[in-house]
This record gives sequence, C-alpha cells and structure tokens, in this order.
Amino acid sequence: MTSPLNRLSHVALKTPDVERMRSYYTDVIGLTSYDDDDGTVYLASGGLGPALELIPAVSAGVDHVAFELTAHREQELLTRLESQRVEVKTKTDAEPGIVRVHDIEDVEGNRIQLAVIDDAREAAGYSLTGIVPQKIGHVATRTQSAEAVVGFYERALDFRWSDWMGDFFAFMRCNADHHTVNFVNASNPGQMHHFAFELKDSSAVVAACDALAMRDIQMIWGPGRHGIGHNLFTYHADPDGNVVELFCDLDRIVSEDLGYFEPRPWHTDHPQRPKRWIPDPSSANLWGYGGPEGFLA
Repeated sequence: MTSPLNRLSHVALKTPDVERMRSYYTDVIGLTSYDDDDGTVYLASGGLGPALELIPAVSAGVDHVAFELTAHREQELLTRLESQRVEVKTKTDAEPGIVRVHDIEDVEGNRIQLAVIDDAREAAGYSLTGIVPQKIGHVATRTQSAEAVVGFYERALDFRWSDWMGDFFAFMRCNADHHTVNFVNASNPGQMHHFAFELKDSSAVVAACDALAMRDIQMIWGPGRHGIGHNLFTYHADPDGNVVELFCDLDRIVSEDLGYFEPRPWHTDHPQRPKRWIPDPSSANLWGYGGPEGFLA
C-alpha cells in the first residue's frame, strides 16, 4: 500500500519583497502567477494547485510545506493521524485550487499541510517564458534529529525511506520518485535547506544553466550527478537566498513489491535498492566534486 499523499503540492515561502520574488519565479523559472486578496501570490507549474506560495512577511523563510492528499483516502489518513495523536486543524476553501487542507506539525514543529486539490478547477497552463519546470519535486529540511522526523513520516504519513547518507541525511518517498522530502541534521534545525523543480531531461538542465548565466545568476553547485538518487542537479539561490535545485533523471521505484529502483546505466549497484550510503564525495556527486564547504550545514 502506498501513502495517501501522492506528491508534493507546494512550498509556501515568506518574503519581504513579493514582487521581486514573483518576477524571478515567473520570468526566470517560468511559473505562472495568480493572486489572492490577502496579498499572497500563488505560482503554478501546470496542474490544479500551486507549486509555490509567496507570503508577505518581514523576513524570508519557509512558512509551510504541503502535500497533495488523495481525496478517497482522506478519512484513512485522518484516522491514522488520530491514532498517532497528531493534532489536526482543518480549513475549507483556504487557497485557490485547494478545497480543504489539514494543518499538522511534525515532531520538530515544522508546519505541514495535507491538501485536497479541487479537481473541478481548470488546470494552470505552462508558461511560454523562462525555464518552465515540469513540477515541484521535493523539499529538503534541516533537522535536529533526522531519525525522529523520519519516524514521524513513516508512522503518521506512511512515507518510506529510499536512502540514507550515514545516519544524518535521509531521503523519503510517498510515490514512485526516489524522494519527495529530505531531512539533514544541521546546526539550524527548522530551516529549509532547498526545494527542487524537475526538468524534462538533461538538455533542459543545460538550457537552464545557460538561462541563469545570461542573467548573471551564479551556480552554488553543479551541474553534477548525485550518487544518492542519481539525478542530474544544479543549485542556485533565488532573490531571497532560498536554495533552488533544478534536476532530472531522478531514480524511480515503480514497484514496491520488487523493492528496487528502475535500472539505469549510471547506477552503482545492480539492482539499486534502498540502502545506507557511506558518506563520501561519490555519494554526493558521481562526477567528482562533493560540493561547497558547509553546503549541508
């Protein structure tokens, strides 16, 4: 049985300059924009709901992370949360494209929304300008105890772990994608490490690198190919300093019964199964460079 949560719905960002961030995410990243009365900006990459929310605030940071909840399994998940003694606050018609959300917190107090998407609403179109990602793919959060947060996601939300780097960096899935969430033990728990947009293929990653360079947006790390997850990656910062990953080729585990990822020529194991990786440069990047100093701090 898979999780009642079928994908990452959106990441909600607090920002002191909504218009600057809207411009970046529409003109550079290629999301489409629509507004709400409270000043929040909703940005989509196709689909029925938002991929990002921009919330006016004094300082930048993440407000919450939301997952799309399969409507016919909603009561199943609520019963599961009750059995785990997780407090749930429910709101209806809370956001455009979402008919109902259930607000919860994980064991470290990070805000999570479980969103039932309005499937009667017209889907957002893809932008004609910018990089134009296929979807928002995953979000990584700094934690005090990755092990404790992983336990919460397993018990309460029925996620499964795909890989660990040592005992400090976990990758978890709720669908066929290798990971929808990452958790890394760090010196500033509760803060987001990065979120990621999936691109079509390697040519789209190259084109995205060129597009960023033309705007003098410098890479933090990449291009490269991660060992864990095996995706091509690049990382850069948005105008508020949030780290944005652009990726493709992420491992997929299309059969939980088989228990291994779809074979790829760059895999290090055959078959490639979930495991604990020894922390070394190759687990971070098969192409050699293990990343800038302090990147996981």
